Amino acid sequence: MHFPAHYRQLLEQLPKIAVAADRVDVLYSAKDFKQRILSLIEQATVRIYLVALYLQDDAAGREILAALYAAKARNPALDVKVFVDFHRAQRGLIGKGAQGGNHLLYQAQAAEHKEHIEIYGVPVKGRELLGVLHLKGFIFDDSVLYSGASLNDVYLHQQDRYRFDRYHQIQSAELAGAMVRYVNDYFLTSEAVQRLDRPAVPTAKQLKGAIRRFKGMLASSHYHFNSGLAGEGEVAVTPLVGLGKRRNELNWMIRNLVRSCEREIFICTPYFNLPKELARDIERLLRYGKRVTIVVGDKTANDFYIPPEEKFSTIGGLPYLYEANLRKFAQRNQRFIDNGLLNMQLWCHERHSYHLKGMFVDGEWALLTGNNLNPRAWALDLENGILVQDSQRLLGERFGREKENILQHTRRVAHFDDVEQISDYPEQVRRLLARIHRVKAHLLLKRII
Repeated sequence: MHFPAHYRQLLEQLPKIAVAADRVDVLYSAKDFKQRILSLIEQATVRIYLVALYLQDDAAGREILAALYAAKARNPALDVKVFVDFHRAQRGLIGKGAQGGNHLLYQAQAAEHKEHIEIYGVPVKGRELLGVLHLKGFIFDDSVLYSGASLNDVYLHQQDRYRFDRYHQIQSAELAGAMVRYVNDYFLTSEAVQRLDRPAVPTAKQLKGAIRRFKGMLASSHYHFNSGLAGEGEVAVTPLVGLGKRRNELNWMIRNLVRSCEREIFICTPYFNLPKELARDIERLLRYGKRVTIVVGDKTANDFYIPPEEKFSTIGGLPYLYEANLRKFAQRNQRFIDNGLLNMQLWCHERHSYHLKGMFVDGEWALLTGNNLNPRAWALDLENGILVQDSQRLLGERFGREKENILQHTRRVAHFDDVEQISDYPEQVRRLLARIHRVKAHLLLKRII
């Protein structure tokens, strides 16, 4: 049976931080996000903590790094720390040939400046394939700038292309403090976490034991903060973190959020590769007459999509695998598409890419997260999120505008045949998918990518 009131009660029992509604700001574009980062760096007086999958060695990444060094030069007492994934920082881009890692930029910049900016590599697992730092949140004094975006040219719309994400700023000393305490208490106390701005970084093999202990500690980690009730003119926010499939508080909250739906839910995911449990929860909502909107990137808006006129590589098969998942889901639930309960919206805007994550439920709840809502996020990566409860509907206009902005470049799937199938794909893609399915590799790929 579906008892949304039960799951709503579980959500309401979570510890919360009260935040004045006028202290929550929604940004609507990658360019605005970049300018807000630079502005907050310039204004910071006490601390700057940036946590992201990566800070790339490209024009945007170098601009952010230069701004951090300039801020440190103006105010030597400023506490500046950057945390990125240990493995991702020490390799080049997938499919781009031999490249040095971003850590070489960090070391070169450290050698050029007398100011010290601490840049740490965080190894969630012994190998990148098995799990990465997917934690999000930039802290500037008592303000949290939260997005699923990392720091590079495309995420920050430095040049002609952008990668669309969600962007929110929350002014709260308690929330900012909780996020800073988390990295200080868990990251900086572990010998597995290493400085990347210094030469001779130990290898993952050398850190094997430390990484194993670190992973165990992260699996039971939490945000610590003083809980309080939201009063008049306030919303309640709850930061949550999770790693692994068992006892994962973030996964637990996401499932309860879906199952708490009484009227309508709006879901964003970059790749249509839902964990089985989450897919079942969503289909159960449809059977009980709830309205479900899912906004997902068209295959051409995927990070790994390779246009037909360009040289194809194996990684270019991923968007087609995700599209096959999407088509199967639409076909299985065609009756709900027909009666208007299920709205599957495909995002596509010129050559830009789509990387949105999160949910809105019943006009009261909003989930801000970097979690891609896929099996990898569900079981392998270190993820976090911020649950916002707006029982007084104070953020309705802002979140309503955000949803309109998200839907601006989407088209509705009216029938599963609107989505291409394998026979429609280029020959090299068909051959690749045939090989993958022949050895059942698609079952593994769905879990790890």
